[in-house]
Amino acid sequence: MLDWHARFVSANADSDGAPLLRGEFDLDEGHGAVASAKLLLSALGVVEAWVNGARASEDLLTPGWSAYEWRVRYTELDVTALVGQTTVLGLALGNGWYRGRLTWKGGSAFYGDELAGFAELRVRFADGHEQIFGTDASWTAGQSATTANDLYDGQDIDARKYDDAWLAPGFASPDWAPAKVLDDDLARLEPYTGPPVSRQVELEPVRVWESPAGKLLVDFGQNLVGWVRVEVTGLQGSVVSLRHAEVLEHGELGIRPLRSAAATDRFTLSGEADMFEPTFTFHGFRYVELEGWPGGLTALRAGGGLTAVVISSDLKRIGTFETSNPMVNRLHENAVWGMRGNFVDVPTDCPQRDERLGWTGDIAVFAPSACFLFDAKDFLRDWLRDLALEQEHHEGVVPYVVPDVLKYIELPADLPSVTDTTAVWSDAAVWVPWAVWTAYGDRRVLEETFPSMAAHARRLRSKLSSNGVWDTGFQFGDWLDPDAPPENPVLAKADAHVVATLCAYRTSDLVSQAAQVIGRAEEATEFRQLADALRTAFAKHYVSAEGVIKSDCTTVYALAIVFGVLDDSRHLFAGQRLAKLVEASGYRISTGFAGTPFVTDALTATGHLDAAYRLLLQTECPSWLYPVTMGATTIWERWDSMLPNGTINPGEMTSFNHYALGAVVDWLHRVVGGLAPLEPGYRRFLVAPQLGGDLDWAETTLETPHGPASVRWEHRPGRVRVAVVVPEGTEAVLRLPGEADETLTGGTHSRELQLGKSKSAVVRVGG
Repeated sequence: MLDWHARFVSANADSDGAPLLRGEFDLDEGHGAVASAKLLLSALGVVEAWVNGARASEDLLTPGWSAYEWRVRYTELDVTALVGQTTVLGLALGNGWYRGRLTWKGGSAFYGDELAGFAELRVRFADGHEQIFGTDASWTAGQSATTANDLYDGQDIDARKYDDAWLAPGFASPDWAPAKVLDDDLARLEPYTGPPVSRQVELEPVRVWESPAGKLLVDFGQNLVGWVRVEVTGLQGSVVSLRHAEVLEHGELGIRPLRSAAATDRFTLSGEADMFEPTFTFHGFRYVELEGWPGGLTALRAGGGLTAVVISSDLKRIGTFETSNPMVNRLHENAVWGMRGNFVDVPTDCPQRDERLGWTGDIAVFAPSACFLFDAKDFLRDWLRDLALEQEHHEGVVPYVVPDVLKYIELPADLPSVTDTTAVWSDAAVWVPWAVWTAYGDRRVLEETFPSMAAHARRLRSKLSSNGVWDTGFQFGDWLDPDAPPENPVLAKADAHVVATLCAYRTSDLVSQAAQVIGRAEEATEFRQLADALRTAFAKHYVSAEGVIKSDCTTVYALAIVFGVLDDSRHLFAGQRLAKLVEASGYRISTGFAGTPFVTDALTATGHLDAAYRLLLQTECPSWLYPVTMGATTIWERWDSMLPNGTINPGEMTSFNHYALGAVVDWLHRVVGGLAPLEPGYRRFLVAPQLGGDLDWAETTLETPHGPASVRWEHRPGRVRVAVVVPEGTEAVLRLPGEADETLTGGTHSRELQLGKSKSAVVRVGG
C-alpha cells in the first residue's frame, strides 16, 4: 500500500450533474528539470482528468466498477509532458456505477450518495527531489455543462455552459466553492490489474430515414456499445435528443427490451458549432431515434454530424476464425462483437437495458471463448479478485453477480431472497480461472484464486444431500432452454439437480487438478475424493441400468459426456442417445445456458460429428444461425429474441447482445478450425481439424504466449490440404484422418492427403 498524501474530495452541492474539481500549485524551484510526473487517479464515481488544460488520458469510466465496499481501483498516468511551472489539475466526476442506477428495481446510490475525486501528482526532479500535490482542502468545486448523467438513462449536456477557464492558472469564480474532504478509508485503494476502458472504433451511419410515425431514425449497421458523437449547429437553447435501441419493431425503435432504461442523451445547443460526446454514459444500440435535429432528414442526409463511438475494455485481439461459409463467419463475428460490448470493465450479461450486471453464469460458460478471441487474462484476473472479495464476505457463497449489487435489493419472487451457491453461476469461481490457466499457462491465476476455488468446492460439498448428489436449494439449471415458456426461463427439460450434480463433479475435478498444478497435494487428494464420490452418486441415483440419465434430454447427456462422469459403456450409450435426441429435434437447438456450450463437443466426442455440423448449420429457429438469417450482428439472449414475423419476443428479458449462447465458438476454434491446447498456454497444441458440413475451408489463428500459431485446411474432392504454423520453441501434434499422429516443431508445415467417400473424421475429445 502506498503512503497516500491526497484525500477523496467532493463538491458540497453537486446536484445531478457532473461536478468539477480543480487544484493549482507551483513547482518547487532549484531542483532542475522535471524528470517524471505520475498522476495517481481514482474516484467514488467515475472521473476524467486534465493537466494544464490537456486530457491526462483517453481512458474512460475510470476507475470502473469493483466491489467498492472493499476495493476501489486507481490508475497511474504518465503526465510528465503536461506539467508546467504553474500546474492546474482538473477533475470531472460522473455517477457511473457508484452512485448511478443499478438493477431493474430502479434504485441508485447503492455504494454511496456522494461523488468524490482522488488525484495525487508525484513530480520527480533531475536531482531526485520529489514534490507531491493532490486533492485536499485547498481544492475548489463547481458545476459543469453536464446537467444529468446515468449509465442506464443517458447524459444531458448544455453547450451554453461550456467554459474551459477553470482549467487555466489563476481561475476564480463566485460560483465555485471550497471542496469537502471526505473521511474515507484509503486502504481500499488498489491499482488496476486489468485494462482500462477506451474508444475502440468509430462507425458512420449506413442509413437515415423517417419511420412510419414520422420519427427520424439512424442505422449504424452494427449492434454496438458506446455512444454517438454529435456535431451540430442550431438555434441557441434548442435541444437535440438521441434515443438508442438495438432493433426496430413495426418500423419504429424497439424500446421495450430496454425496460426502464431511458437510453437517451439530450444536448442543448449554444447557437454556434457544437460537438457533444457523452462519456459519462454508454448505450447498447444499433439504431438511434433523433428529435430536434436542425433541418430534419434533409439536413442530416446532406451534412452528417453523427458518429458512433464503440467502447470496450482495451483488450488485444489474439484469435481469429473464418470459413467458406459466410453465415458461420457472421456467427463468429457476432460473438466477437458480443464480447466487445459486454466487456466494459465488468463481464456483463447485456449492455443496454436496466441490468448490465456481472452475471457469473454467463462468463462461466463463455470464458474459454473469451480467452481465445482476446487477451482477457488480466481483465478476468481483476474480476476474479472482486468475486473472491464478495465470496469472502458472504460465508463462501459466490453470488449471482459480481460485483454483487443484488445484495442490496429485494430479488424477484422466482429467485430466493438470499443468494446461495448455485451450479454454473457459482462455478465461475473455478471454471473461469481454469479457462485462463488453460489459455495462457500463467500459474498466477491459479495461485491467486485457489483459496476462492477451494472455498466454493467446500461450500458446494456442504450442499450435497446424504445420498451424495446435489438435490437441494435453488438452481438456474439449463436456463433459457428454448422449450421453456418465455415468462419462466428456469423451466427447462433438464432436471436442475442432475445439472447441478454434473457441474459439482466438474468443479471438484478442476479444483483437484488446479491443486496439483500449484503443488497443493493435500487439497488435490481432498477434491479428487469429492469428485469420485460425486461420480459414484451420480451413477447410482441419476443413471438407469440401461444408461438413461434422469430427464433424458440433450443437456444432461452433453454434460455427462464432456465432463467425463460416465464409464466407457455408458459413455457410448450417452452419445448414441444424444445423437437420437438431436435428430429428433430436427437438428434444432434444444439446450439452454448449461448445455449449449458442450453439446457439439459431446456429439464430436462420441463419433457423431455429422450431427454436430448439422446442428451448427441449422437455420430454422431455434439455432445458432437463425439470428444470422434475421440480420443479427451480436449474439442474442434468447434463441428467438426476434420472432420470425419480425416482432420482439414477449418475454420480459429479451436482449439482443448476450454472449453466453455464443460459447459455441470455442468448439469452432478447436474442432472445426483444429487448433486446441495440449498443454496450458499452447506450448504443445493439437492440430486436428475435423471436416464436415458444407465447409470447403477454414482458417484459425492465435497469438499464443509463445508466438503466432495458425491452421488452415482446404477441402477439394477426394483430398484435403492442411497448412500449419507452429511458434518456435513449441510443438504441435498433427492428427489427420487415417494418418498416424505427427509431431511438428517450430516453423511452417503443409500436408496433403487423400480422403475416402466422406470428408468427416472421428476423433474423441476429452472433457
